[in-house]
Amino acid sequence: MRKWALACAALHLSFAPQLAHAQSSEDVKIGVLSDLTGADSDIAGQGSVIAAQMAIEDAGGSVGGRKVVLVFADHQRKADLANSIAARWFDNEGVDAVLDVPQSAAALAVQEVARQRNKIAIFSGPASSDLTGKACSPTGFHWTFDTVAVANGTAAAVTKAGGKTWFFVTADYAFGHALQRDAAAVVEKNGGKVLGAVRHPVGSADFASFLLQAQASKADVVGLANATADFIGTVRQSNEFGLQQGGQKVAGLLAFITDIHSLGLSVAKGTRLTESFYWDLNDATREWSKKFAARHSGRMPTMVQAGVYSATRHYLKAVAAANSKDGLTVAKKMKEMPVNDFMTDNAPIWANGWVHRDFYLFEVKTPAESKGPWDYYNFISKISADDAKPAGSGDACPLMKKAS
Repeated sequence: MRKWALACAALHLSFAPQLAHAQSSEDVKIGVLSDLTGADSDIAGQGSVIAAQMAIEDAGGSVGGRKVVLVFADHQRKADLANSIAARWFDNEGVDAVLDVPQSAAALAVQEVARQRNKIAIFSGPASSDLTGKACSPTGFHWTFDTVAVANGTAAAVTKAGGKTWFFVTADYAFGHALQRDAAAVVEKNGGKVLGAVRHPVGSADFASFLLQAQASKADVVGLANATADFIGTVRQSNEFGLQQGGQKVAGLLAFITDIHSLGLSVAKGTRLTESFYWDLNDATREWSKKFAARHSGRMPTMVQAGVYSATRHYLKAVAAANSKDGLTVAKKMKEMPVNDFMTDNAPIWANGWVHRDFYLFEVKTPAESKGPWDYYNFISKISADDAKPAGSGDACPLMKKAS
């Protein structure tokens, strides 16, 4: 905690020029609402704040003559706290756009707060496809990934490779439920069968009983519909229980490079995962990622953190093009402009706020294959935006029906 407090103090100092101007109603004010100290702090957290600040700096610190101000807060993975912070920011502190918001329940709460006020909400950290489905908003954007997109990568590939029967170990909250639902649909679409599922509490330290049920199912594949600390814990304990040695595949349906870093290649090797960004994918991703790592204790960015940079840059471009801060006006302009940057190639934005991007299937390297720190992935295949798209969830969004 002391280390984070010192980092936070440093961030406040680096943002002092922006915060000094925060009282002007003409400023463009961006709020990064993240998990700064909890289970999602590695994939988002301080790194998301740094990514947003880098985007503001690359935009010159102002847009259309308006100073850009950055604020940030910790929602502690609590939906009610995320709701109250977003409402206070919008109603009392002049925030024009909220970004990041890892943890699906928190994101769904913020989506509703922003919708009621016609304010921009751009989600890079949460996964629930409901954000562009039944909970969609004219001013809401799902930027980086969702449960359908990652399922269309990992679940489809593993099923096609012979993993025909599945058992899910699922985190018992909105994200886990959505990930299991969407992965199960992909499994069945590709000729597989779901034999069963078990739900575990978020933040559990002991996955023994859940993994024993998965082992007893005799399923070809144990699908982990969880993330971050829960994912790390289940992978470690699945090794201890010998699931892989017994012939079962363990599929991480949502894994991040920071998870692999925590597990180590000797444990994580061979894991297949789907991401929309990898720092070592090409020259452009390497160039930006090295700048990011220099400001983030040498840690390479996750797709969430890269997505925060991308979303901030696109939002600021739209503010400039619209010559307005009005949420509905800026949202319309954002959807008129394709997304182009180091992680995104000419991606259109749908009426429901989905960024129609390509994804990539990777396999975690063995220790012998890795050439150094953070060299963790072998590229397997590109998943086109059309194959990854969350079409089923979009059917529930009235904005998509209006656009068709």
